[in-house]
Amino acid sequence: MTTITTNFAAGVRTRPATTPAVPVSPDREAIDLVRDLVAAPSISGHEQGAVRLFAERMSRLGYRAAIDIAGNAVGVIGSTDPDAPEIMLLGHIDTVPGRIPVRVDEDGFLWGRGSVDAKGPLAAFAIAGARAALPEGVRLIVVGAVGEETPTSPGARFIRDRHRPVACIIGEPSHWDRYTVGYKGRLLVEATFEQNGGHSAGPQGAVAERVVRWWNHLRANIGEWNIGRDGLFETIQASLQNMETSSDGLTDRARATVGLRLPAWADPESVEADLRTISAGVDLRVHGHTPCVRTGRANAVSKALASAIADEGGRARAVVKTGTSDMNTVFRAWGCPIAAYGPGDSTLDHTPEERLDLAEYLRSIRVLKGAIERIARDCAP
Repeated sequence: MTTITTNFAAGVRTRPATTPAVPVSPDREAIDLVRDLVAAPSISGHEQGAVRLFAERMSRLGYRAAIDIAGNAVGVIGSTDPDAPEIMLLGHIDTVPGRIPVRVDEDGFLWGRGSVDAKGPLAAFAIAGARAALPEGVRLIVVGAVGEETPTSPGARFIRDRHRPVACIIGEPSHWDRYTVGYKGRLLVEATFEQNGGHSAGPQGAVAERVVRWWNHLRANIGEWNIGRDGLFETIQASLQNMETSSDGLTDRARATVGLRLPAWADPESVEADLRTISAGVDLRVHGHTPCVRTGRANAVSKALASAIADEGGRARAVVKTGTSDMNTVFRAWGCPIAAYGPGDSTLDHTPEERLDLAEYLRSIRVLKGAIERIARDCAP
């Protein structure tokens, strides 16, 4: 079991009300939280304002809330016994860039960057955790982690190394009636090319042409590695994310960034070794080594989510994703039952059309409450 390491003495404090509180409906409370959270900008590396807001709101909901030294918002409900079984709800509060004006449209969709990925799931965690009935001797922790949209995921790594939960739900969009049991791995490759400056009509060719040749060679090799394997989750995917050229008049340079999405059979270190073999003479920087993770429908968290979805009238479906999440970061270290869940359409992640169906969001809160209560009953001492 884990010891709480967050410094709650330095936690977030809210001002005492100067006038009697006006009762707020449960739905309004939940919608206000997600709307205000989405309205607080939190591009990776600049999450402080949103983190403070989220910690303050968790305090109002009854959590013992604080901001840890990694910058995560952390809220705790339940047992203070350091040996108590711990249920972890790990979401992320950072977003990719891109300003989408925050509004609720006539169809009940909340528009805004992060509404789906992943402030909708994070807000649902906070509300559901506060409403769930926990048996004595069990602790629930909600984390709004920073930096998930970066290759290093520092917020989740900090939490990973300081907690040992008995069960974990990762906050990522899956629609209210689905949960995610697998994410592909990732590898980022930066290739740099240099050559003496020369006329574009000269015999050596432009430095950008070397990038194109390398990229085509890389794709051909990946095609060979994928032979005999079918489906996006079982094959290596490669994307050319960026290419730029520069020259000072004496030296021409080109740099390309390639992202690889890796299935379970493609270990990041082994893939790196193969990349270096086929890229002789190319200056490579390889980073973001993230292995694929896949759990299943039989673990306690998956079963709890499936049962709670059924209680809401849905037919639960387990899915796998070609992206990554903080499940990749914590799964091997914790080894506990785990799945990802949250409201929202993940095809809208990182797009100008990002928007959250608020009716689905409210339904997901009921699902999460039911799942938390099932998990808590099972792990109660």
